[in-house]
Amino acid sequence: MGHCVHLTLSEREDIMLMRRDGKGVCEIARAIGRDKSTVSRELSRNSRERFYRASTAQRRYSERRLACRRPAILDDESVLALVGDKFLNEQWSPEQIEGRLALELGASPVSGTTVYRAIRSGRFDARIGGRKAAKRLRHRGKRRRGPSERRGKIKVPHEISERPAAADGRSEPGHWEGDTVAGRAGGACLLTLVDRRDGFLVGGKCRRKTAACVRAKMPKALEGQPLESVTLDRGKELAAHAQVTEEIGAEFYFALPHHPWQRGTNENTNGLLREYFPKGESLGRVSEKRVQEVYDKLNRRPRKRLGYRTPYEAHYSKTLHLI
Repeated sequence: MGHCVHLTLSEREDIMLMRRDGKGVCEIARAIGRDKSTVSRELSRNSRERFYRASTAQRRYSERRLACRRPAILDDESVLALVGDKFLNEQWSPEQIEGRLALELGASPVSGTTVYRAIRSGRFDARIGGRKAAKRLRHRGKRRRGPSERRGKIKVPHEISERPAAADGRSEPGHWEGDTVAGRAGGACLLTLVDRRDGFLVGGKCRRKTAACVRAKMPKALEGQPLESVTLDRGKELAAHAQVTEEIGAEFYFALPHHPWQRGTNENTNGLLREYFPKGESLGRVSEKRVQEVYDKLNRRPRKRLGYRTPYEAHYSKTLHLI
């Protein structure tokens, strides 16, 4: 069966003119190089009281073509509302939405690509007052800048190359990566400690970005958690690690300067936190309760590397129902 080529507006205008001149179906078909059944069907479908107009026929053709297409997945209001809620309110990525739907429902009704396309086309803009919903995507299309180290140096007891093999292989819980997330310069910061195996996040708000504040917060954050090792960067606010080791009993290992990928789990989590606590904004008025609410929200967000289970589910071997 040959490929079907629909009549064009130009051909419809030829049909209209020849029909007005009294030409028959067979003669019109020969003149435009079409089968007589095509011309007959065109006249039958689009004539009104035996009068045929090309512009009207073209409009009706376009309406029929639009009506016969398969409905878009996000034309389903229930699917659109679910996707919009997880993207705009829960800050899930399109890939996380697809993966978690597949995990809970057996198959996802929408792909991550479809969600990305809808976001970039402005489908969700009206839900946030006409602003660009695409700016709520993780990286917002911004390029990353090169490293610039301005901090002082701290004494390092163990290089990352000395870290246990179980930490490198993510084979057991209790191997943590740590860092701080700064607010406005000279103000409060967030301590973030992330389990390398499952991405589970603990920590909290520190009144100042100083070694004393971080040193006081870290043991409390890790209380009750499995503890094998902690990998940090070399910021001066982490200089009191020796005192923390004495208190919690876990050794500290330090990534090389300008090697954030050696603490990739923590760096990724800090990037997720920036969706709630943008860079440069003061953390002084943010309550500890609000910080812990955000930490809990991230711990209940599906992760691709966990098979779209959440860090909470993986850390505590439990199952949640999020859809």
